Amino acid sequence: MSLQQEIIAKLGVKQTIQVEEEIRKRVDFLKQYIEKAGVDGLLIAISGGIDSAVAAGLCKQATDELTVEKGREYRTLGVFQPYGEQSDITDSYAVAEAFGFTYKMETNIEETVNEIALEAEYGLKSIGIHRHISRAGKGNVKARTRMVLQYALAFDLNLLVVGTDHASEAITGFFTKYGDGAVDITPLSTLNKRQVRQLAAALGVPQSVLDKAPTAGLWEGQTDESELGITYEANSDYLEGKEIDPAAKDKLEKQYRKTEHKRVTIPGV
Repeated sequence: MSLQQEIIAKLGVKQTIQVEEEIRKRVDFLKQYIEKAGVDGLLIAISGGIDSAVAAGLCKQATDELTVEKGREYRTLGVFQPYGEQSDITDSYAVAEAFGFTYKMETNIEETVNEIALEAEYGLKSIGIHRHISRAGKGNVKARTRMVLQYALAFDLNLLVVGTDHASEAITGFFTKYGDGAVDITPLSTLNKRQVRQLAAALGVPQSVLDKAPTAGLWEGQTDESELGITYEANSDYLEGKEIDPAAKDKLEKQYRKTEHKRVTIPGV
């Protein structure tokens, strides 16, 4: 078995999907997990990107169906978490509007992140290193601050925190460990980016979200593809078992090996 075949099998990606079937399967998965966990619903952070939009649509459908079937209210809480001024936050609200979210809130993380970054810089100075925390380091603080706030809300409201990770992110490790990677449930996990886009179109994700370049939103101007140096088209082709440019294939496989620690249980003796 080639490494490509091994990765595809491990991440569970299908070469082709039936979109409506995949939506139904994932909504049912969420409903069953809600009941099994004995919670009152789901929490989804809506970033304004396509992955969180698809997850939000699935979550809202799941809790709406459960509310009708069980005769009691189940809720999906949509959380918006800008750092200061977020230029595309209107897309987050457009997603919530498109799916009829009743429960939504905005929690700005700027002050908290800046305080943590400042404390980290004091720590560096205490060991003789006089510099600001790196841009990537602060990006990780942003992702982990968002996670902490989500779990604080989810705990008090008896909700599960829903993740937006999918196979195209998993293969590259393009998520923050204990940040956006720290969730209770991941309804998109076996889809590649192309397939996520197919679900988005079928669910009715707003066109402004469908058209935008994928970004983790950790700093101004950041995009997934420019940071990784690999297009999502090549990434998706690889996960569908197709031949891609050898340089892109090598880069993907190196990234997969490098980020293995993000996809495994914490090691111990």
